[in-house]
Amino acid sequence: MNSKTKILSLLFLVITICLTQHSNAQKQAKVACIGFYNLENFYDTINEPDVNDEEFTPDGPNRWNTEKYNIKLKHMSEAISQIGDELVKGGPVIMGFSEIENRSVLEDLIKQPALKAMNYGIVHYDSPDRRGVDVGLIYQKQYFKVTTSYAVKLTLDGDTSFRTRDQLVVYGLFDGEPVCLIVNHWPSRSGGEKISQHKRIRAADVCRSIADSVMKRDPNAKIFIMGDLNDDPSDISLLDHLKAKKTKEETKQGDLYNPMYRLFKDGIGSLAYRDSWNLFDQIIVSYPLIEKDKSTYRLYQAKVFNRSFLTQKEGQYSGYPLRTYVGTTFVGGYSDHFPVYVFLVKEK
Repeated sequence: MNSKTKILSLLFLVITICLTQHSNAQKQAKVACIGFYNLENFYDTINEPDVNDEEFTPDGPNRWNTEKYNIKLKHMSEAISQIGDELVKGGPVIMGFSEIENRSVLEDLIKQPALKAMNYGIVHYDSPDRRGVDVGLIYQKQYFKVTTSYAVKLTLDGDTSFRTRDQLVVYGLFDGEPVCLIVNHWPSRSGGEKISQHKRIRAADVCRSIADSVMKRDPNAKIFIMGDLNDDPSDISLLDHLKAKKTKEETKQGDLYNPMYRLFKDGIGSLAYRDSWNLFDQIIVSYPLIEKDKSTYRLYQAKVFNRSFLTQKEGQYSGYPLRTYVGTTFVGGYSDHFPVYVFLVKEK
């Protein structure tokens, strides 16, 4: 085994699986993992001008300090390192994030002991969001090569005061195969789901436009749309505007497929509110990723990473994600969202 093969074996695990639902034929496949995680108010401790980050400073109501920040770094890095480890060891090849204050928190994150050996690179642009939070992406440099990236601003007609997160677009080579990733954090439901719905519809339209432009240049483009969409797979922003199909059977060339729809209908969520589960965190793929031919990477499974250590064990919120703060009380958890991830397979 040469050195290159040894490196790949750490991440792209070769396993024997059924590559189709309707066949018992066992074949060897390379498996890789891509994930997304809302890191819940992942601020540094520095009070930045023109950023509404006062809550997360040493003098703010949360008394956010270096000790708490380091606990957050440790917990986030340990959680990320375990995503997908039921099939693949060594962490996801790519992770998208939301609710990060800036590039420096990602730089601190990838230096943590649990992630340092993965040699992650970073793609990040500052967004105009009023809370000062952005989206970002990390990738294992030996398996993913960034070719280009840019941020797309989200605006609302007639509302010059509207400021939210950009949509991050990243093109690259995933184990040699060209892919496009679009990382999202759509506007929240602040003020009420219906009142704020038009903002997420606008975000869905922008995201669909990006995907359409990619597919116009290359009808066989492999696209991953990931993010905290603040809507469920069954909401109109997803179904009627992003036009993400519910099933593989109804997904055709030029379409997007949402593998999270079935999870949501089965009662699986990524966050809880008033004893009800939502699946706001999603990974949606373009049609070429669900084609039957497995000679290149295809979607195998979509999952929510809801391990026991990420879960509140007792009290009123038992079973919910174990978050960093409850109100202004530091409980030292992880996030109020569970991460989501997909496995990709390629016949070997």
